[in-house]
Formats: sequence, C-alpha cells, structure tokens
Amino acid sequence: MKKWKVLSPLIVLALWQLLAGLGLLGKSTPTPVEVAQGIYQLTVTGFPPGYRLPGHIAASLGRVLLGFGMATLFAVPLGILMGWSPAFDNALDPLVEVVRPVPPLAWLPLALTWFGLGMFSSAFLIFLGAFFPIVLNTVSGVKSVDPYLVEAARTLGAGEATVLARVLAPAALPSIITGMRIGVGIGWMTVIAAEMVGVKSGYGLGYMILTARDVARFDYVVAGMVVIGVIGFLMDRLIKAAEKRVLRWR
Repeated sequence: MKKWKVLSPLIVLALWQLLAGLGLLGKSTPTPVEVAQGIYQLTVTGFPPGYRLPGHIAASLGRVLLGFGMATLFAVPLGILMGWSPAFDNALDPLVEVVRPVPPLAWLPLALTWFGLGMFSSAFLIFLGAFFPIVLNTVSGVKSVDPYLVEAARTLGAGEATVLARVLAPAALPSIITGMRIGVGIGWMTVIAAEMVGVKSGYGLGYMILTARDVARFDYVVAGMVVIGVIGFLMDRLIKAAEKRVLRWR
C-alpha cells in the first residue's frame, strides 16, 4: 500500500503532463514542467517583480497561524464547557448555529472597518473559518466520553475542575484534533480569498495568484496553488504527528 503513496502522485503528474501538453486541458493550462519553472522564477525573481515566493509564503503563513491559533485558544475551552454543561450548551448553541453558516468572507466589510487592511483583518476571517469546526468537534468529543469514567472520577473525590482537565479534555482530544485539521484547511481557503480582495504589504499567496491571473500568467497561478497545497499538507502532517505523540495511550 505504501508504494501507492508514491505512485499515485506520479501517475497524476504524468497524465497532467500528457493532457496539458496535447492541449486537451485548454490552451491556458500549464504543464507540470512549466509550473516547476514558474516556482523557480517566483523564488528567484518574484511576482510582482521583487516580491519573491518566500515572502508570499511567510505572509500567508503568518496570517493563518495567527487566526488559527486564536481560534484554537478560544474554541477548545468553550467547546469543553458546552459539552460538559447543558446550561452552557443551551445558552450558546443557538448563537453558534446562527453565526456558523455565515461565510467568513461575508464578514470582510466589517473586518476592514474594525481592523483595517492588513494582518488582523485577514486573521479575523481565518479565526471565524477555523473556530466553528474546532468548537463543534470539541463539543462532540466531550459529549461522547463514557459517563462511567466521569462518575468513577467523581467517586474517587475529583472535583469538577479536575474532571474537566483530567478526564473530559484528554478523552475528547481525538475529536479536538480532528476539528483542528478541518479548521486549518478552512483557514487556508479563507486567507487566500481574503488576500485576493487586497493586502497592505503586497505579500500573500492569494494576492500573488490574483495578480498573476490579471496578466494571464497561469503558470504562476497554478504554482501558487501547488505551494498552498504542499503547505496545507505539511501542516496537516504536523498535526497528525502531534496527535500520535499526545495520544500514545490509545
């Protein structure tokens, strides 16, 4: 099975090269070779000229980490409280369910009004995108904890704070991490769309893709997409690696 992890991407790349080379994917679709050349040019020369790829990556990654980190910081404790306390759940669940369907980008005009054009407006949108998957998965994880474990802890004299910290939170970790994996993916989708609207620094993968589209440099457009996919994949692997380390008891 492991060989397919290597073979399947190579097969996809070969088909892409063949079909794009024959023009069957449209005249504007670059081949993998052209995309690789685009990545090199973006790294060396930059686009717009002088704005090199590492700077775009650093800007987008910083926005994602800030928004995602804040979402995790707020969503996990709130989700634990909602899953543990029916009163908290009844009070906050309607609010969560009303706000959750609103796309993060619908908040963009308010974000620009509150934070201006820059890091914090993008981070706020990412926060909104990542917050709800994390909080809902945390609630689900806490509610799925075996009630006998909670009763056993209380029988042994554990207070409510101890039950929360030593029983409910660790038992809910698999669901929390699943929510984090979903949240970071939504965070990347959100930041790219937000950067397409505008960035103050001139750096950002979304801004770069939009600028490349405007001048019909589709090799740069796809190069940006590939870079986003690779970064998202690596972040997901890091979360999974942390999950294996933290949940060694499973």
